[in-house]
Amino acid sequence: MDLLRHLRIFVVVADELNFGRAADRLGMAQPPLSRAVRKLEDELGAELFDRSRRQVQLTPAGSVLVDQARDLLAREERTRALVRRARDGGLGTLRAGVPPDTSAAVLGALVAECRERALRIDLQELTTDEQLRLLASGGLDIGLVQQPADVSGLELGPETRLELGVVLPRTSPLARLPEVALADLAGQDLVLFPRASAPGWYDTTLEICRAAGFVPREVRQARNPEFLIGLVTAGHGVAFDQGPVARKEPRVVWRPLAGRPLAQRIRAAWPGQSPHRAAAEFAAVAADVLARDRTPALGAAAAPPAETPAGDGPRPWSVVFG
Repeated sequence: MDLLRHLRIFVVVADELNFGRAADRLGMAQPPLSRAVRKLEDELGAELFDRSRRQVQLTPAGSVLVDQARDLLAREERTRALVRRARDGGLGTLRAGVPPDTSAAVLGALVAECRERALRIDLQELTTDEQLRLLASGGLDIGLVQQPADVSGLELGPETRLELGVVLPRTSPLARLPEVALADLAGQDLVLFPRASAPGWYDTTLEICRAAGFVPREVRQARNPEFLIGLVTAGHGVAFDQGPVARKEPRVVWRPLAGRPLAQRIRAAWPGQSPHRAAAEFAAVAADVLARDRTPALGAAAAPPAETPAGDGPRPWSVVFG
């Protein structure tokens, strides 16, 4: 019996809990699909699906197998990818994913540090969700993922916390405060990254806001940090940021959040099975670079903007830096 083929069929049926839909998804007729599932059950000596009800359900044995099957199939796919890379002479280069909002300073420092250590890296701009999928399939050796995230089966490097402040239009009354409480933002729209990019961090951000009294009227999405700042500039909401991007735009201000309730948690993650030999070293380098790059202003409240005499233009840098 081709165990992997039968496990693939089983996983699709487990996803759909419907033999007809599973057959359509696999591009095969239902009778051979049912026979394949029966053959797998005979091989394992246990029923995997409860077919006695109107809706197909996994049995306890099926629930145990589905997680094991997914892990086995992911390892098989990664093994095939590693063999292809070895065949093509590409095993020496570490393929590393970094979040799309990674600053130029961090990227430059990361590349320079890896060059010092003679680490050959191929950096790819990928969301947390994209990184996790590629890590499972063998398309990536290591990623810098935003927590919380499902990192089961992965090794993890040191965690770095990057505290966030709020980006406001410069004309906002809140811009005169040395720091802003989340509750002060009540009634505002919020500009946030798409949920699909990092579902765990997206949900956590909104939960923290709601618990503190900030329920956004509307959540607008911005994948690119520059676009995010542009929406704030246009008066379409407030946003959360570490500060460096906001400094480039004189029409917005950045303020620390009172109590520092929001912080990005980033960790390197790489496969526990057949890891790249440089994965752990890269994880340590990345954590060190991220820790060094943390904005000094995050630890102290920024001063409110000074009053500007009538007729004078704004002085954006003193406003942003505090």
